[in-house]
Amino acid sequence: MAQHEIVFQLRNELSELETLRTKIEEFKTGTDIPEKTILEINLILDELFTNIVSCGFRDMDEHWVEIAISRKGEMLTLCVRDDGVPFNPSAIAALDTSCAVDERRIGGIGIHLVKHLSDEMIYRRTETSNIIILKKKISTTQAKDKNKRRI
Repeated sequence: MAQHEIVFQLRNELSELETLRTKIEEFKTGTDIPEKTILEINLILDELFTNIVSCGFRDMDEHWVEIAISRKGEMLTLCVRDDGVPFNPSAIAALDTSCAVDERRIGGIGIHLVKHLSDEMIYRRTETSNIIILKKKISTTQAKDKNKRRI
């Protein structure tokens, strides 16, 4: 299967979440990626982008967040690059789900979801950038089930 890819940049403003959704829909067009998978990558990228915009910059300047989504065979790769403060989401401790919700520490649920919805997370810090690479396998059974429902 040929590779399918989209690369775009968003300003560090939460209003760009709508552009993010539009770009994910553009990526989906012409593919057989199940809707469930599209919703999951939307949730992953929404969470990461919101964290970057909300916590990643110490100044009020305009910054850009670069996002790349690619598909090669049954594997999706999501790459998010920003020039914010160093932040390694893969180093965040696992969410303690053994205690009641009101007893849990604040924060971390979004990163927990990102990790849960991804098959692999890689973090790199260059001199000026955070780079988060996420891998997500497309379930072939999801795609087959979707095709059966169309008949």
